[in-house]
Amino acid sequence: MTDVVRRGRASLAFGFFAQGAAFALLVTRIPAIQDRYGISDALLPAFLAAVPILAGVGSVTTERLVRRIRPSRLLRWSQPLVLLALLGVGAGDRLVALAASLAVFGLAVGALDASMNMLGVSLQRTVGRSIMLGFHAAYSLGGIVGASLAWAGAHWHLSLFVSYLPVVLVLLPATLVGSRWYVDGSGAAAADGTGPGGEQAVVFRLLLPLCLVMTFAYIGDSTVSNWSAKYLQDVLGSSEQLATVPYNVYMITTLLGRAVGDLGVRRFGAVAVVRLGALVAAGGFAVVSVAPGAWVGMLGFTLLGLGLCVLVPQTFAAAGRLFPGASDAAVARLNIFNYVGFLVGSPLVGALGDAWSYRGAMLVPMALVLVTLVYARSFAPRADRYGGGHERPRTADVGRGSNGL
Repeated sequence: MTDVVRRGRASLAFGFFAQGAAFALLVTRIPAIQDRYGISDALLPAFLAAVPILAGVGSVTTERLVRRIRPSRLLRWSQPLVLLALLGVGAGDRLVALAASLAVFGLAVGALDASMNMLGVSLQRTVGRSIMLGFHAAYSLGGIVGASLAWAGAHWHLSLFVSYLPVVLVLLPATLVGSRWYVDGSGAAAADGTGPGGEQAVVFRLLLPLCLVMTFAYIGDSTVSNWSAKYLQDVLGSSEQLATVPYNVYMITTLLGRAVGDLGVRRFGAVAVVRLGALVAAGGFAVVSVAPGAWVGMLGFTLLGLGLCVLVPQTFAAAGRLFPGASDAAVARLNIFNYVGFLVGSPLVGALGDAWSYRGAMLVPMALVLVTLVYARSFAPRADRYGGGHERPRTADVGRGSNGL
């Protein structure tokens, strides 16, 4: 592995970390944001839904922009926008200011998520072995750090601005410096029809199985993030303090699973890892559904973290293998279904829980995750594409460094 690739890999991992921290700082302080701006319970869902909807718009826009602008450049400037928008959320005091900050945050997050996964996929192609789970492990670590900082801010009764300012002052210059070493690949191509020079096109019919897997994975993830505390307290009878534990456990097991997941892909292949992840996640939902008490419920959420953690990174990697000549466009289009799953998951479980039972509602994301088994072969490398076998020892193509941008 060349020094260019090593630096590109390290700087991109830090970008994932920074994004995980920023997103966690936003979502874990939602009650404080609601109090600061006087948002009613009826209006809050509209504000929360706006972020993933605008993020989807940002991802669609990125798919178009990467035909003319390198993903590294989009990532370099979208990450500061996310951090500044986060600071804007903490600095404002009127609803219009919050709406403007969340709009910038959502659009920039869509561009950021798409572009950093584009670079991850192209770097994996360059390295010739599975490294995508490592990038997402850095994101999980950032999420844990961000959630911990948010807890400290709430514990010490710090204002949102005071909580966010030190983080932005550290991460903003660090990500700008790190962006000098981002490495672009050669994944840009037209999304509709064959591009110039015979570039490969993204055929949505072929990408659809991966889009469904992405949606189901995020339905599962949003179920944990939005309902684990309520489920443990209201259904399993835990204390309020204990009810905060499952999501932290889920994040930690997500980090651990992703930290070792690349080794599993290298040893057993992506198909086996995805199948095992789906089965473990489904088992986690089953345990949560039938748990007689809080501690068994937490075991279920632990299994969920270990199972779900491999699905999203491997879905992005599979899109890159499926469309090696148009991986940037494929990743941007696939990324939209991240937000679809996030939007669908929480209302779906809530509606089923209110109309039926929350135990029964947990069986729905379980069934959806199991559908991943039907599409597991979509994760298999093809002999005529990157990753024949499921690894290759080395490649000389390191893409385009972004130092001169």
